[in-house]
Formats: sequence, structure tokens, C-alpha cells
Amino acid sequence: MREQNWTNLGRILMSRHTLSTYGESMKISKLTKLTRVIIDWAWDLVKTFKFTAVVVGIMAIAFIGFSVLIGMPPFGFVVIIGFVAAPTVWYIVRAQRTSTSTVSKLTNLRLLSVIFAATLGTMVVIQAIPYGRSHSNPPITGEPLWATPRTRELMVRACFGCHSNEVEYPSYASVAPISWVVQSHVDEGRQAVNYSEFDKGQRGAKNTVIAITSGFMPPSYYTQFGRHPEAKLTKAEMAELIAGLKATPGLTRG
Repeated sequence: MREQNWTNLGRILMSRHTLSTYGESMKISKLTKLTRVIIDWAWDLVKTFKFTAVVVGIMAIAFIGFSVLIGMPPFGFVVIIGFVAAPTVWYIVRAQRTSTSTVSKLTNLRLLSVIFAATLGTMVVIQAIPYGRSHSNPPITGEPLWATPRTRELMVRACFGCHSNEVEYPSYASVAPISWVVQSHVDEGRQAVNYSEFDKGQRGAKNTVIAITSGFMPPSYYTQFGRHPEAKLTKAEMAELIAGLKATPGLTRG
């Protein structure tokens, strides 16, 4: 009797597992079909409006390349691409539904006009996003015991732009999406090591010498396009800085 009960229980559990697996497979199947429909729809648009596809492709490559160079945060890609794509897709779907078999409302000129308008509108709308506008500098609670004043001077030039509470925000840091880029760099820098809050325990501080000698600090994007020329130290200044950091407690391993 007990064996029969255990057998029945096993069958019930197996049937539930089978139903659960079947349900999951159905969801995956529907998602796969939807993905294929979207890809086919997009590919048909590309084949039909080749000129627009080329222009959009060039714009996308330029946007991605520039964003990578300046260190655009991931959410910036999502917001900008989403804000541009949403009205564009809405226009295309609406035009396809209302067009007749003989006259199409979609043309290369109209599509490009919508895309450019959506891009311009996106640049206006994202200015309302508050992230990156506060330009706050929390109080300085404690710095390392610098070996010499010169060591601190060189560190201020090379690293304090992101790794301190003395950040000098440029004027363009108030315009999105550049404001997002600047603020994300500062947030990441302070999280890694903040030399203005050294008394709170900065684990990343021991990697300071390694980060500078390996070229990770300051990062390449920080000095690109002629920005922050003061952070570009000469070989002599770099050697002087490294020597000073090695003589400053807590900034090197060992």
C-alpha cells in the first residue's frame, strides 16, 4: 500500500514537472517566434529602404564609437537608443497599417526626417534627467600622509579629477549625455578610491602605484580631445610622482 502511494506521488510530481517544463518551453518558443518576426520585419525594412539603412548605420557606428571613446555609461546607451527608436518604430508601424497597396506612406526622406526629429527630441528630453547635474563635492575628511607637497600636487593633477572630493566640473558637464559620462566617471573613481576620505579606509588605495605605472590612471579617455592637459605628466614628473607615492603610507602593496 505504501509502495503504491509512493508510486502515485512520484507520478504526480513527474506530471507537475512535465507541465512546468512544457510551460517554460512554450514561453521560449513564443519568445523565439516573436524575435524572428521582429528580425524579419527589420530586415524587410533594410532591404526596402537601403539608403536610410546606410545612413542610420553610419550614425550608429559614429555614436557607438564616440560613446566608447568618452566612456558612456551603459544606461546612457539604453536611454538614448530607446528614446530615438520608440517614436521611429511607432511611425513605421502606423504608416504600414494605414498605407494602401498602391501608395506607401514610407519613403527614405520621411524615415530620415522622423529619425532626425526623434534624435533632436531625445537630446531635448534627456536634459530633464537630473543625474549628473548636482556636481557635489562632499566634505574632505582626511587625506594620505603625502611624502612631500610635490607628491600631492602631482596627484591632484593626475587623479583628483575623479578620485577626490575636490572635483572641478567643466561647463559642458551640465549638458546630457556628457553630464552622465562625467558623473559616472566620478562615481566610479570615488568608489574605487577616494583620496579625500582616506581616513575611512580605502582598500583600492594600495593599487595606486600599480594603476599609474600600468597606465590605467588617469584613463586614456580623460585626456582625449585635448581635455585635462594638466593630467598628462612628463616622464620626469611621472618618475617623481611614483617615488613620492612609494614613500607615502598606504598607497602601495608590501
